[in-house]
Amino acid sequence: MKTLKNIILLLIFLAFAALPAFTYADHSWGSYHWARTANPFTLKLGDNLTSADWKSKLAQTSQDWNSPETFGKTSPLLTAIVNGSSSKKRCAMAAGTTQVCNGAYGNNGWLGLASISITGGTHITQGIAKLNDTYFNTSTYNNPNERLHVMCQEVAHTFGLDHQSTDGSSQNSCMDYFSNTGANAASTLSTKPNAHDFDQLNIIYAHLDGTTTVAAMTALAAPASEVTNDPNSWGRLMSQSANGRSSTYERFHSDGSQAITHVYWTMEAAANCPGCDHRYDR
Repeated sequence: MKTLKNIILLLIFLAFAALPAFTYADHSWGSYHWARTANPFTLKLGDNLTSADWKSKLAQTSQDWNSPETFGKTSPLLTAIVNGSSSKKRCAMAAGTTQVCNGAYGNNGWLGLASISITGGTHITQGIAKLNDTYFNTSTYNNPNERLHVMCQEVAHTFGLDHQSTDGSSQNSCMDYFSNTGANAASTLSTKPNAHDFDQLNIIYAHLDGTTTVAAMTALAAPASEVTNDPNSWGRLMSQSANGRSSTYERFHSDGSQAITHVYWTMEAAANCPGCDHRYDR
C-alpha cells in the first residue's frame, strides 16, 4: 500500500510538473487592447510636448517600455516616438496612435490624464496622455522623478494597463500611486515599469486579432465627440480609488464607440474629499 501511495504521489507531482508555467498578473485595464495581427507590434507615441524636459521624459518612458529584457522578459508591445499631430492645449486623438501632450491646463485638480477610444467594447483605436503643467510647475511636483513617474503611467494606460496599487505604496512600478514628492522627491522608486508590468502585457496581448487598430491613421474615423479639458466630456464616473487619487470615467458616443478616461488627481484634491468626484469639488 505504501508503495502504491508513493507511486500515486509521484504521478501527481509529475502531472503538475508537466503543466506550462503560467504568469500571473492582475492589473489590466478592463479587457482593452490594441487590435493587431502579429506580435510584437509598435505603438506610435505622438510628441506634442513643448519643453526639452518633457521630451526627455517621454524618451525615457519609451526606452523603459522597450526594455523588457532588463527583467528577463519579452514584450508584445514596443513604442516609437513620432512627431505629434495635435496642439498641446487640444491634445486631440489621432487614429492608431497615442498622442502625448503637456500644458497649463489649470487648477482643476488633476496632475495627469489618459484617455482611450474603444470600438467593439474592447479594441483601443486611439489614445491621449496629458500632463498638467499648472501643477508640475509648482515646487511640490516639479522634480524629475515625479514627472517621469506620471509620464510613464499615463502613456502605459493607453496600452491597456491599470494600476498595480492605488494606496500610495511603492511596488517599484510606475503603475502604482507612490508619490515622488516631499521626502520622496529624490527617490527613483516607481519611475519605470517592473517585471509584473511586462507579465501583464504578455497576458493582455496573448491572442491575435484578425484586424489592426495600430497606426491606421487614415483608416479610422474620428470619434463622435472627443475628450477635452472640459471634465463634462469625460462622461460618468465608473470608479474611484479609496484614497481619491484615481478616477475612471466612461462616455458612450452616438456611433457606438466609447471613451474611457483615467484621471490622476493631485494629493491636495484627494485629501480635500477622497470620496468626491473631484470634477465638482470647486
